[in-house]
Amino acid sequence: MGVVIPLEDNKNKQASVKPLVDLTASDMERVNQLILSKAGSDVQMIPEVANHLISSGGKRLRPMLTLAAASMFGHEGDAHVKLATSVEFMHTATLLHDDVVDESDLRRGKSTARTIWGNQASVLVGDFLLGQAFRMMVDVGSLDALDVLSTAASVIAEGEVLQLSVAKNMETTEDDYLQVIRAKTAALFAAAAEVGPIVASASRADRNALKSYGMNLGLAFQLVDDVLDYGGSSSDLGKNIGDDFREGKITLPVILSYRRGTPEDRAFWREAIEGGASDAANLDKALGLIRRYGGLADTIARAQHYGTIARDALAPLPSSSWKSALIEVIDFCIDRVS
Repeated sequence: MGVVIPLEDNKNKQASVKPLVDLTASDMERVNQLILSKAGSDVQMIPEVANHLISSGGKRLRPMLTLAAASMFGHEGDAHVKLATSVEFMHTATLLHDDVVDESDLRRGKSTARTIWGNQASVLVGDFLLGQAFRMMVDVGSLDALDVLSTAASVIAEGEVLQLSVAKNMETTEDDYLQVIRAKTAALFAAAAEVGPIVASASRADRNALKSYGMNLGLAFQLVDDVLDYGGSSSDLGKNIGDDFREGKITLPVILSYRRGTPEDRAFWREAIEGGASDAANLDKALGLIRRYGGLADTIARAQHYGTIARDALAPLPSSSWKSALIEVIDFCIDRVS
């Protein structure tokens, strides 16, 4: 006899980050005030460059993870606010540096800082923000939290260098690629979530659960971003569609399409990515090949896989509004491609 498994009613409901935003609203006001304070400097260009990116409309998901992960274990005080601000400064610094490395012109739909103030200013202001982030970590006085976030900073830098080493190399494997995004993107998600239970003096098991949640959420988030670059819109992505293609970035949709293609298809990818033949006509052909070989659908499937791991990481924790909001964030990140 067959068994019918009913689908969950809420699967038809569009996932939202709003529950997390609402729960962290009062603490995020404190974070935003601290951001403005710590981004200030007597050197006029520093707040100009920093505020250009800080005020450009990002959802600030990473600091919200820190706030939620601390509050769900009963933390009170301001340590989580300082760490959340540190996390946002680390993220902002990496974006300033990324745009220089990638020679990007758009970030969240606005001109990048480097196109307005130049590469040197973008790099140096990014360094200033990293310094401010570490000062706030020291203010908190938790060696464990400092260890987690400083380790993440090193791993992110390693990920950037690794991405450079595989750029425009069509022999990059899926494992290579996952190593890049685990370091470059997921490491900060993991650290942002892990420092919450640290300052709340939660158990090692709780700390590991949030770390696993953050790591796998970060992987899912980046995979969806990679899909949006070939299958979304500029408003979804906050940058030009096809930027990854034009910059010769090796992402999973490209890796899958290259490896599944004919010898002629692979020759096209080598010419386009390695040879720099990334004009509009070749972008259209690349989009066609990616769709033909299931590059977008299978990348989404990978994102859903990591989303399931993130969900399972939280499963042993007691039910709460915080837990529900963090779970809905997983679906929100993945539903961006629907």
